[in-house]
Amino acid sequence: MENRVKIWREQAGWSQGELARRLGVSRQTINAVETDKYDPSLPLALRMSKLFAVPVQDLFIDDWEPDDE
Repeated sequence: MENRVKIWREQAGWSQGELARRLGVSRQTINAVETDKYDPSLPLALRMSKLFAVPVQDLFIDDWEPDDE
């Protein structure tokens, strides 16, 4: 799953630490999300969506395609 968290964070002018503080998570969690090492839980993704005031789909792009079998 591709994400645009870093883009939205930078547009807001926040460091990873500031975003982490606002979301109640560690800076390491934000770093892991931004570097695609960790997919956030649904509650965290929803909090990010609310904080940036954008739909979840603008933050996370699901590239999964179902099998036709």
